[in-house]
Amino acid sequence: MTPHQIQELLSLGEGQRVEFKSTVRNVDALGRVICGFLNASGGYLICGVDDRGAVPGVDASPDALAMLEKRLHEGVSPKALVSVQTQDLGGKPVIVIEVPAGKDVPYAFRDVIYIRSGDATQKADAETIRDIVMRRQIEPERWERRFSLADAQYDVAADEVRSAIADAHRSRRAFFRNEDDPLMVLEDFAASKYGRLTNSGDVLFTRNPALRLPQVRIRAMCYNSDKAGDTYRDMKSFEGPLHAIFEDTYTFIVRNTPTIARFVKGSPKRQDSPLYPEAAVREALINALAHRDYSAASGGVSIHIYPRRLEIHNSGCLPDGVTTDSLTKGRLSVLRNPDIAHVLYLRGLMEKAGRGSVLMIQQCRDHGLRDPQWQSEEHLGVTVTFHAPEVTPQVTAPVTAPVTAPVTAPVTAPVSESIVRLICLLGEQGPLGNEEIRSAFALKSRRRLRETYITPALKEGLAEYTIPDKPNSRHQKYRLTTLGKAALAQANS
Repeated sequence: MTPHQIQELLSLGEGQRVEFKSTVRNVDALGRVICGFLNASGGYLICGVDDRGAVPGVDASPDALAMLEKRLHEGVSPKALVSVQTQDLGGKPVIVIEVPAGKDVPYAFRDVIYIRSGDATQKADAETIRDIVMRRQIEPERWERRFSLADAQYDVAADEVRSAIADAHRSRRAFFRNEDDPLMVLEDFAASKYGRLTNSGDVLFTRNPALRLPQVRIRAMCYNSDKAGDTYRDMKSFEGPLHAIFEDTYTFIVRNTPTIARFVKGSPKRQDSPLYPEAAVREALINALAHRDYSAASGGVSIHIYPRRLEIHNSGCLPDGVTTDSLTKGRLSVLRNPDIAHVLYLRGLMEKAGRGSVLMIQQCRDHGLRDPQWQSEEHLGVTVTFHAPEVTPQVTAPVTAPVTAPVTAPVTAPVSESIVRLICLLGEQGPLGNEEIRSAFALKSRRRLRETYITPALKEGLAEYTIPDKPNSRHQKYRLTTLGKAALAQANS
């Protein structure tokens, strides 16, 4: 959550979904509010702000944050994804706790059930608890909470459990009773109960959940053109524990998308970076795995890589209460698979409770790309699409691409006839100096050569110096850039 968004909440004041706390010393008071949010429609608890909206700030050191998360995690039952983050507000640190609506109501904090009533949190009375439980019984048990056919003793990948423990420690979200007992660790991850694995535990921690749940496989395809067809440059199917196939799939995406070179204005140094921002792609992929509909045996996650776009698709339409518009605004997420999302959060893979889409948008804008687009179709699922950058003077065509089929970015901007003549000449004869170009075009005026041909081609990024450090050298020549070669190919076509 950005400082601007926090200021908006402060201006609205406390209410059904917002509460302020001036301190974090009373963890029980915080836990009660969080419990009330979980039993309602979620909300925001902002610590370091008093009832009047003033900002005294709080201790937001990493140690204090880790201890706060630990005590909240231990008190809330059943387990839930509660995101804790820090932000600077007017030079004062505040802690923002984002709480999505809980899927496993009623929730309790230290064995007491609390509900939200207006801007207050109160202990639930017997009638309210009875009503919540009765409503809960009407709904079928969530797919991820049902027992799996996997054997907790023989099918669990011990190295995956150890890796998850290490990740939780690294992210300072380790809340385990006994790390030497795998079954207890799985219970702490809400991946097993009564000694049996749940479906979420199967997906997350067994060697090959696809043996029992074929829908967990990820299919990835890279096409030769921007139209889907039966001609692939690369195609893979990944199976294994969720974290492993996430990393394998991301590696596939990196391998099949080019790297582009950007030149920062005022600096001669080239910066090489992936075509699509790494953080945005990883966020989109982890969201697809966390929010997809696992209950459909025919569903799954698929990756489609085209020369000019990347599509990440998951089965299951957006949950009730979530729209493509709310995704772009970063509102609190409604979690379809809160147990799976909780483990991903503990491992440091899901940092926010609904703001990942905003991070993706910002990352794309920072890289000069169009905003990613979300499309939800009821019977097909959700697709997020990243678009390759438009070619500008600051962005060159890809400099490193898959060996199997290099990708060349098309030139979309119109090019003047004089520049076309120059790039055709350089393409045919190679690097040429001023006098060679003037002679080829039968020009008498050096000024006309410079103003009509050389300067515009350099400015458009289609030509470059062979001696960039000495632009006025008598040995200076001009050659086509990668972008210029793409323009030449377009001119020839």
